[in-house]
Amino acid sequence: MTEFLLEARARVLHDLDACRMADAAAVSVLEAALSQRGWWVSQWPDGAPYVVGLVAQDVQDALLDAGSRWPRCRACGEDAEHTLGVEPELGDDPHWVCTESGLEVARLGALRAPQQTG
Repeated sequence: MTEFLLEARARVLHDLDACRMADAAAVSVLEAALSQRGWWVSQWPDGAPYVVGLVAQDVQDALLDAGSRWPRCRACGEDAEHTLGVEPELGDDPHWVCTESGLEVARLGALRAPQQTG
C-alpha cells in the first residue's frame, strides 16, 4: 500500500510543480490528503490502485476551497479560467482532462510547465 501512496505523492507533487504551485501551503494540503487516503486504503486495500487519482482530486478540492484553481487548463489557451479534471474519477491510470472540451491533456503526474516567452 505504501508504494501507491508514494506514487501518488510523486505524481501530484510533479503536477503542482509544473503549475508553479508547489509552495508550502500546497504541499501541506498534499500531505494531509495522503494521510487521509492512507487510512482509506488501510480500510479498503483493493482500492490502492485508485489512490493516485483520489489524492489529486482531494488536493484539487482543498486548493479550490482555499481560493486557488489547480490545475488550470492551458489546452484552451493561457487565459482559460477553467481547470482540468481527473478521469476516470475512480480508476487506475488517471489523466487530466479539460472540463470544457473533454480533451485529454496529460497523464496524472505528467503535466508540463508553461513555456517561457520572451
